[in-house]
Amino acid sequence: MRLVTYDAGDGPRAGVVVGDDVADAGASLRALIESGSLGSAPSGSPRPLDSVRLLPPLPDPDKIVCIGLNYRSHAEEQGAEPPETPTFFAKFPNALAPPGGEVELPAYSSKVDYEAEVAFVIGKRAKDVAEQDALNHVAGYMLLNDLSARDMQFATPQWMPGKVFDGAAPCGPWLVTPDEAGPHDAIEIRLTLNGEEMQNGTTADLVHSVPALVAYLSKLMTLEPGDIVSTGTPAGVGSLRNPRVWLGPGDEVVIESPTLGRLATTLV
Repeated sequence: MRLVTYDAGDGPRAGVVVGDDVADAGASLRALIESGSLGSAPSGSPRPLDSVRLLPPLPDPDKIVCIGLNYRSHAEEQGAEPPETPTFFAKFPNALAPPGGEVELPAYSSKVDYEAEVAFVIGKRAKDVAEQDALNHVAGYMLLNDLSARDMQFATPQWMPGKVFDGAAPCGPWLVTPDEAGPHDAIEIRLTLNGEEMQNGTTADLVHSVPALVAYLSKLMTLEPGDIVSTGTPAGVGSLRNPRVWLGPGDEVVIESPTLGRLATTLV
């Protein structure tokens, strides 16, 4: 099942995508997740998907947790050892941007980079969850671009200053339930910049798997339905290329996955 938040002119609604149509499924995707009603049949009549505006699938999460250095290939390209313990930081709802949208580059940075990521959304409250039970707490998966102002990111020992600008987390186009997303350790992602491939990876390369992340994070804090966890990026980021590649106005970044869809973002 592919789930979206969309606006047909009367405010945000939850929807189920069927083919090229979207059927209304209620006022809030987060409310559907919290109530355990994701599998319910949509209540509204289908309308063409291209007649509505897609919003971030989860526009109102309590938490956006991002994992760093979590692909072996990404750690290798910067000469770092994969971390034994997950490294994570936060983004905030102001960073969310819709699929197909425009993101304004922050005026204070000249070194904005892309990061193709697979994110998962918590479907059931998780506290001290055992790794073997962790996937029961995952509602689904979606694409996320962890846009990063590298000059601000590395200006302090903490990465967050470079991670929190408005629009720094384009995501979508939809939330895909686990039965359609496929095995958590076999989700493919590919990123192109203006049509040129820059990243290509699979979650089989994750240092800390989705179940391991749920178990670890739920030990530190209670994860609530609708929380977003982005699992890290594979090799190929612009900051580690020679010459380095920074995003500029007019650039189009596209992240694609055979099971999770296509997430396009234009920088302005």
